[in-house]
Amino acid sequence: AITSSDEEDDSDSSTKPIRSEKKKNPATLFQTGGDPPKEKRSKKKAPPKGAESEEDTPETLQKNSNKKGKAKKSKKKEERPPSPVIEVDNLEEFVLQPAPQGVTVKCRVTRDKRGMDRGLYPTYYLHLDNDKKVFLLAGRKRKKSKTSNYLISIDPTDLSRGGENFIGKLRSNLMGTRFTVFDNGANPDRANADWSNVRQELSAVVYETNVLGFKGPRKMTVIIPGMNADCERVPIRPRNDNDGLLMRWQNRNMDNVIELHNKAPVWNDETQSYVLNFHGRVTHASVKNFQIVHSSDPDYIVMQFGRVADDAFTMDYNYPLCAVQAFAIALSSFDGKLACE
Repeated sequence: AITSSDEEDDSDSSTKPIRSEKKKNPATLFQTGGDPPKEKRSKKKAPPKGAESEEDTPETLQKNSNKKGKAKKSKKKEERPPSPVIEVDNLEEFVLQPAPQGVTVKCRVTRDKRGMDRGLYPTYYLHLDNDKKVFLLAGRKRKKSKTSNYLISIDPTDLSRGGENFIGKLRSNLMGTRFTVFDNGANPDRANADWSNVRQELSAVVYETNVLGFKGPRKMTVIIPGMNADCERVPIRPRNDNDGLLMRWQNRNMDNVIELHNKAPVWNDETQSYVLNFHGRVTHASVKNFQIVHSSDPDYIVMQFGRVADDAFTMDYNYPLCAVQAFAIALSSFDGKLACE
C-alpha cells in the first residue's frame, strides 16, 4: 500500500536540522573522548521543527511498513525541501567529515539495475539533493564474496577494490544481519609499525532477527565511534575481529562507542499501517524506511532514509555522521535479510 502526506511540509527545513531549537547542543550526546560528556537530560521533549503540533495528525505521517491497508494516494505531488548550499571542494575529505553541526545534509540515493547482472548487483549512487545534484558516492556489491560485501567509491565509473577512488566498504556476516563499515585503510595483517595505516571502523549495523516471520517494521541498532572534545571522530582501529565495534557493543565495552537505534514507528488504525513523520522527505511506504536516533534525545534525527520512487530514495544525515557512514547504513538496508523479514 502506498501513501504520502496530503499536506505539504510548510516549514523551512532546507536550512534547519530536524530537531527542536530549545534543546541543548546535541554534540554532548556523542562526545566520548577528551572531556567527559555532561549529564544527559531527556525531560524536555518539544516537537521537532516541521511538526505542526505535539500530536501529528495521521495525514502528516508516512507509512514505513509494507503492511497493506486502506491507503489513499496523495492528491498532489509533494515538494521535498532541498539540501542547503554545501560546498564540496575536496570530495574525499567531505564524505569522511561529520556533517556540520546544525545543518541537515539532504541527499538522494538512486539504484541502477540496468545491465546483464545489475538485477542481482545494482549500483547505488549518492548525490546531494539540490539543484546541482553534486555526486558524492557510488556503491556496489562485490560478486565473488561469501558474504555481502559492498565497495564504496568517490568515482561513479571506478568501483574497483584496488583503485585510488576506493573510499570504504560495507561487510556483512553470513546471516546478513550484522554489518561493519570500514574506511579505505589497510587490513591489520599489513599494518605499519605505528599502526597508522590500518583501516578504521566507521560504524556497525545490527538487524534484530524475527524468528516468527512477523512482517512488521525492522529493528536496527547502529554503533558508531564517539566524538572527542574537538568534535572529531575517535579512531577505532581494531587489531583483530574481537576488538571491533560489534564485539565491543556485544560485550558492553562502550568506551568511545555510541549506540543508536531506529525510531519505533507507531501503528495507525485508520491506515492499518506503521507510521513515522518524515517531514515531507519520504513519499512511498517501504519496510526500508527508517529514522536513526539517540535514546537520550529521540527528537534529534541523526539520519533518516526512505523511498520516494521505485529506485529513488532520500537520505538525510546530521552531526556526527559523515556521508560514508550514512550511505553504508543505507546500503545495509537494501541487502536481503531473510531472518529479519
